Amino acid sequence: MAGLAAPRRSRITPEREAELYEAVLDLLREVGYDALTMDAVAARTRSSKATLYRQWGGKPELVARAIRHSKPGRAGDIDTGSLRGDLYALVTREDDCAMERNSALMRGLVMAVHNNPDLLQAFKELLIEPELDEFRRMLRRAVDRGEVPADNPAREFVVHMMLGAFATRALIEDRPPTQDFLTSYIDAVVLPALGVPAKTPR
Repeated sequence: MAGLAAPRRSRITPEREAELYEAVLDLLREVGYDALTMDAVAARTRSSKATLYRQWGGKPELVARAIRHSKPGRAGDIDTGSLRGDLYALVTREDDCAMERNSALMRGLVMAVHNNPDLLQAFKELLIEPELDEFRRMLRRAVDRGEVPADNPAREFVVHMMLGAFATRALIEDRPPTQDFLTSYIDAVVLPALGVPAKTPR
C-alpha cells in the first residue's frame, strides 16, 4: 500500500467530503468494515467508484480518514492552563450519546484493524501517530509548567491508559464510557501516575 501522506488533487468541496465521510460511518455502523464496499459507498453517496478511488485510493484510507474527520478537534490544541483541565476538556468534547456511538464503532473496527494490514497502516498514519503527537504536545506543556516531572516514566503510557479506559469499561462492565466515568478515571489513575497532586476538594 502506498504512503498516505501526500493528499490527492480533488475538486470535492469540504461540504461534499463531510457528507461522504458521514455516509461511510453510517455504513460502518450498519454492516461493519469487512462487509463495507466501495460500491456501497458510491451508491449511498451518489458518487462514481472511480472518483472514490482517485480521491482515497481504497477502502482502508477512506475509512481511516472518515474516522479522523469525525473526531472533535485536535488534542494538542486544547490548552486550559493545567493538565487536569486539558484532559477533562479532551474527554468532554462529545456528549455521552455521541461517545457511546463512537465507542461502539471503534470496537467494531478493532478486529478489522488487526486482520487487515492496509487498514492498520492507514490507522497508524492517519489516526494513531497524529494522536500520539497531540498527546505529546499536551504533556510537554504540562512539563514546561512544572506539573509533571520530565523524567516521569508514565508519560509514555498516557495514551495507553486513556484508550484502556474506553475499551475496558465495555468489556468489564458492559457499559459505555461516559464523561463522569472518564473524568473520575483521569483523577484516580492518569494524574496520580503522572505525579499530579490530587484534586483539591471544594
